[in-house]
Order: sequence, then C-alpha cells, then structure tokens
Amino acid sequence: MTVDQESPVHSAEPRQDSTETPRGRKEPTRFVSVIVRWARRCLAAWRPIVLTAAVVAALGLAAGVYFFQYRPDQRVDDAVARQAIRAASDGAVATLSYSPEHLDRDFAKAKTHLTGDFLAYYSKFTEQVVAPTARDKHIATTAKVVRAAVSELHPDSAVVLVFLDQTTTTKDKPEPLVTASSVRVTLTKVNGSWLIAKFDPLL
Repeated sequence: MTVDQESPVHSAEPRQDSTETPRGRKEPTRFVSVIVRWARRCLAAWRPIVLTAAVVAALGLAAGVYFFQYRPDQRVDDAVARQAIRAASDGAVATLSYSPEHLDRDFAKAKTHLTGDFLAYYSKFTEQVVAPTARDKHIATTAKVVRAAVSELHPDSAVVLVFLDQTTTTKDKPEPLVTASSVRVTLTKVNGSWLIAKFDPLL
C-alpha cells in the first residue's frame, strides 16, 4: 500500500516540473521580444520627427545668421555703395561743368570733390588751359549723370563708372551740342568723405 500511494506522487512531480520549466524559460524571451519590437516601432516613429526637428533648427539658425549678421552687413554695404556713387556723380558733374561768367566759383566748387594728385592736376590744368580758353571762346559746359555703378568697393576706396551727357555751347556755336561720355572715377575716403583721386575718361 505504501509503495502504491507513493508511486503516483513521485510520477506526478516530474510532470509538474517539466511543464513549469519551459514556461519559465519562454516568458522572459517573449517579454524581451515585445520590448525590442516596441523599441523598433518607437525608433521608426521618432526618426522622422527628430530629422524634421533638426532641419527646422538648422533653418532657424541659418535665418538668424542671415537676418542678424548678413542683412545688416548687406545694408551697410548698400549704404556705402550709394554714398560712393553719389560722391562720384556729384564730383564728375562739378568737374565737367563750368561757365565763363563764373569760372572761379565753378572751379572752386569742383576742387571740394577732389584730393591728392588729381586735385593738384585739376588746379593747374583749369588755371592754365581751361580758364583762358573758356573766357576767349565763351565756352560753357554742363554735365548730367545718366547712370553710375560701383565697380570696386573697399573700406577706404572705391571705383565708380559714371556715364554722362555733356551739353556745350560756345560763342561761335551757340546751339547746344550734346555728347555722351563716360569716366572711371577712383574715390578715396578722406576724413569720412569720399573724394575723387583719379578721373579717367573711358573710350
């Protein structure tokens, strides 16, 4: 009787162990696989979001650099270019315009736009050549800028191409004669003002 009662007990215990052991091994494996699949789905879902955020951040940085650094520099450059064009245009008009009745005044006005060797040359040339001829032949000439553009621009120098129409009258030919001309004006900044250092006619 003792043997018959113990036999079923001993035979049942190994079956219970065999069913629990596989379950105990499979549950962690299933759990890990679920976690891995979840992590992959999260990574797949967040990848475009992270990429989009990175692109937006890059664009924001580029926009900030453009508006806060590049644009102010560009505005400054544009302003300086306009100043150079204005100085070259006003100087060219003053240099090429005079009337026999007001030669001294016209030449003095032109000299305020000039500097360096060109100022010295202009003073000598107008005194020795232009003034006697203008008085003798009663020559009057007026220049008008048609267009002008910056060719070179540096902190203390600039080159501006100036295109003009010149209207000239003389005692022998009182009918106005209009001629087109162009000059390459080299500017130098002196005490904060753009002055003409070279004045080269273009063919």
